[in-house]
Parts: sequence; C-alpha cells; structure tokens
Amino acid sequence: MTIPFFQANQNILKPYALMDLDDTLFQTQRKIDAWQLATTEPENLVCATVNKQGEPLSFMSQRQAAFFNWLLASTELIAVTARDRQEIKRVKLPFNSWQVLTHGAIILTSDGDLLSAWQQHMYNALAPLQNTLNQLATWVNSQKSHSIHNDLKLTTHTDAFIENELTIYLAIKHIQKNHQVLADLAEQLPTLIPDFDKYFYVHVNANNLAILPHVVHKRHAVQFLLDNYLDSQRPSFGFGDSLADLPFLQLLDWYGMPNHGQLHEKFSAS
Repeated sequence: MTIPFFQANQNILKPYALMDLDDTLFQTQRKIDAWQLATTEPENLVCATVNKQGEPLSFMSQRQAAFFNWLLASTELIAVTARDRQEIKRVKLPFNSWQVLTHGAIILTSDGDLLSAWQQHMYNALAPLQNTLNQLATWVNSQKSHSIHNDLKLTTHTDAFIENELTIYLAIKHIQKNHQVLADLAEQLPTLIPDFDKYFYVHVNANNLAILPHVVHKRHAVQFLLDNYLDSQRPSFGFGDSLADLPFLQLLDWYGMPNHGQLHEKFSAS
C-alpha cells in the first residue's frame, strides 16, 4: 500500500471551532485587571457584552478580537456556554452556527431555533427532577438565615421544554464576592443533602457556584451534535477556561485554554 505525501490544497475544509465564551474570548474589567492581560489599555478594548441595562460589561483585548475575527473567517464557530437564551442576547458578537447554551441544556440551530430532538431528550431527563430541584432551592434559601450564608444570592435557571417551563439548574453568587464561602459550600453540599451525588454535581468557578443535574452538561450536548449533526470528516478544535469545559473539549480533535483562568491555574499548579 502506497501512502501519498501531503500536498497543499487551497480548497480549505473549514474546521469546527467549539468555543466557551466568558473568560475565554472576553472578560470583565475586574478580571482584566486581576489577570494583568496584555494590550488591555482602556482605549484598546473592544466591548463584547452588555449588562441588563445595555451598558458595556465584558471586553476583548485587541489580541482576543483578532483571534475571534480569525475564527469567524476560518472556521465554523460554535458557541458552547453556560449562558442561557436571554444572557446570550447580551453578547454583542456574531454567531451563525450552532449554539450550545445553559451548560448544554439548550441547543440552538444556525437559524436560532431550538433543536427539537434535544428539547425532547432534555424534557425526559429533567421532568423527573423538578421536585428535587425545588426542594434544593428551598434548602439553599433556608441557609440565608445563617450568618455565614446571609450574603448568598440564588438564581433558578429555567426554560421551556415541550411547552413546559422546567428548572434546569441553580446558580449561587456571593454578594460580597467572598469566593471562599462558595468553595466551602460546594464541598458541604454533598454531605448535607441526602442522595445529592446521585442526581447532582457542583461546579464552582470564582464567584459562581452552579448546582446541576448530571443530565445537564456541555459534554452531553456536544456529543449529541458530533454524533448526529456535525460532519465527521471535518476537524474540530476548541478552547475553554474552566474545569467544566474540559469534558466537552476532550471530545474534539484538538483543544486548548487561555493563559489565565481556572484550567490554566489547575495545570500550572500540577
């Protein structure tokens, strides 16, 4: 069998680029300062997201903007993010392919429509967990009476599945941005709530603690796209900044991370 040598071909087959967004392609000013990112003088920043009032919230450096522009021109860019359908609207960047949202609970087509097959799958998986999720939310709220937890802010993330509004996951922030309180709570949850590990896992990154059902994960949604909708002959790569991104990244041909954030800190320390 004769194997030919590589020959350059100008007919480029665009790879898939599956990208986390926050802290991978852009970040808040607070994190820009904390990470001491290069080329981030205020006059050089590019606004990437706005808050609920329409005010600039997250920014790209010139290098990040150049990287994103290259992705748009050279790849089929697929957003893979914890942002939900409302939060993604506040990202002022163009996306024209698949979007994996809400930690993987939602998949949007290139037209912005819900992927019905995935909606049915998630409905079947989430419906049996609604009572348990509601009980968990009640328990978290009850902890606010304790002095160490009185600065917790709970958000219940929901969406419509087969015309039914279902709770997807719970998110907790610390009003005073005491990250250690959230880290301690993340360790305590499995021991305080019966059968917690059977149904849920915890992801904590800086001032964000998410309590998610095992059925909700970026990896599950990306695997579904790879198996059913993406062209297996096209190469794939991706980037993410958090430990929660690693499982979906490991499904791809190549993956990496920015030189800041949770994944970078984890590998730098090992």
